[in-house]
Amino acid sequence: MVMSLDHVQLAMPAGGEPEARAFYQEILGIPEVPKPRSLNERGGCWFVQGELKIHLGVDPDFRPARKAHPALIVDDLNLLRTTLFNAGLQFRTDDELAGYDRIYVDDPFGNRIELMEPR
Repeated sequence: MVMSLDHVQLAMPAGGEPEARAFYQEILGIPEVPKPRSLNERGGCWFVQGELKIHLGVDPDFRPARKAHPALIVDDLNLLRTTLFNAGLQFRTDDELAGYDRIYVDDPFGNRIELMEPR
């Protein structure tokens, strides 16, 4: 029986680690953690903040996830909007979702990311 979600894995192209770090760690504020040594040669990087775990893995036939996406809970969406804008990143809104303010942004590889703040 399924009990919980351990992590979300998103794909990225080979060599994209610097861009992943700039977006997930520097802009979103999710610290990078070392991958297990046995997985290092595959490339990619892992980001963890409390129970949130996002793994970026190299896919040789990379295609961005434009519809499927993680939805991340944030504590200050207005500040994050400003941070995204100042970094030159575009974000978009969607239909209202009861109880949340939310936006979408693409990571450096085109993967869709939803950012949600409970009202």
